[in-house]
Amino acid sequence: MGESEKNIMKVEQFLDRLWENYITYTPSAKKISQLFGEKVTNDHIAFRTFNLDKCNIYKQADFLSSFGYKVCGDYFFEQKRLQAIHLENTDPVHPKIFLSELLCEDFSDELRIIIDNISSCFPEDPENLLIGGRNWNIEHDKYELLAKESEYASWLYIWGFCPNHFTVSVNHLTNFNELSDVNNIIKNNGFMLNSSGGEIKGSVAEFLEQSSTMADKIKVQFGSSTAEVPSCYYEFAKRYPEADGKLYQGFVAKSADKIFESTNK
Repeated sequence: MGESEKNIMKVEQFLDRLWENYITYTPSAKKISQLFGEKVTNDHIAFRTFNLDKCNIYKQADFLSSFGYKVCGDYFFEQKRLQAIHLENTDPVHPKIFLSELLCEDFSDELRIIIDNISSCFPEDPENLLIGGRNWNIEHDKYELLAKESEYASWLYIWGFCPNHFTVSVNHLTNFNELSDVNNIIKNNGFMLNSSGGEIKGSVAEFLEQSSTMADKIKVQFGSSTAEVPSCYYEFAKRYPEADGKLYQGFVAKSADKIFESTNK
């Protein structure tokens, strides 16, 4: 086996692990992927983190470079106080990766103290910044306090380091050509779409249309009690060609801003 074949296998094994991890707390994604009646191609995988030295997006990106990923775009979300980058693989057959981080210094002392208190539990192994999950105890009152300031922070507090969503590439589907058709089969099978900013975010003029389900609700243990909280969602994307005839590979910040709300309560 040649070196390039070994690298492809290494990347695919890692991506398969991410998917298997993701569907344990997003069971709807596995069910939806089977609705299309064909093999689904993944457009991108997204992750969330904090802008702290031990876990920021650049530390994640550095680890992903070993799989052939490189940074190809950056984004800023004014209202949610996030910054993000997207990575593309040297082999375009592999999905893009979207990494975002919370700008912790832009929030209250209370929020920063909670994050600081759990930061000693953040993984040392960089792979676990993408697949390590949560290894700290959680308290419901702290979850609610975080949620009032930042849904993004409260989600990270519960779920830790794991895939936030996978994305169906509508361009690669043979049985569906339009995102609206995909949305219809999702709704007709009882799944709820994120309607913030409209069911379809973006446009042909922006070279990207996106939609997503609302996150699954999963029971989580808070000390001696349990509560249902949003976990993760499944996204759908259709890309359009730019002037050079090649499909747009970036992201539209104002659309992504609304997609983030798929994990709202």
